[in-house]
Amino acid sequence: MGSSPTSSASASSVVRSNRSPRAAFSALRLWGFRQWTAVAASAVATALIVGVPTAVVPTPFFGREIPVQWWNYPALALTALLSGLVLGTYLRPGPSSTTPAPGGRLGSVGGVLSFFAVGCPVCNKIVLLLLGTGGALSYWAPLQPLLALASVGLLAEAALRRLGGQAACPAPSA
Repeated sequence: MGSSPTSSASASSVVRSNRSPRAAFSALRLWGFRQWTAVAASAVATALIVGVPTAVVPTPFFGREIPVQWWNYPALALTALLSGLVLGTYLRPGPSSTTPAPGGRLGSVGGVLSFFAVGCPVCNKIVLLLLGTGGALSYWAPLQPLLALASVGLLAEAALRRLGGQAACPAPSA
């Protein structure tokens, strides 16, 4: 039996109506050890994947021409936390291991934006080719905090949508 247009529209409105912090927190209360372990591991992995190449996390492998700004640290921390939460929503208790809740693309875009937001403005080869060093410092660097806000906003929206979907239709526990 196929789904009708009205059933998919009503399912979409249910997910949209549960896209709230209250619904997200109620979904988080249903999570078990497996989900929280995935959140912690994903958050650490995201912090390293974004922080090491951008030299926000200091290593001998990468360096920066421009020093790390104060806002790079909270932006990286929020990106890691929200990415961990979004990735944790893909694990469900019970027989189903994935969920078709919306928000996956928003999380991907938010993660990529965070990489550009916290990176060194003159280390980005694309920006250097398009704007040159002066343009990277004059135009790109002032836009980076806005990219960080957009990144965190997209990741938060993705988390709210995915957690709202779990709250609307929780999977039975095993």
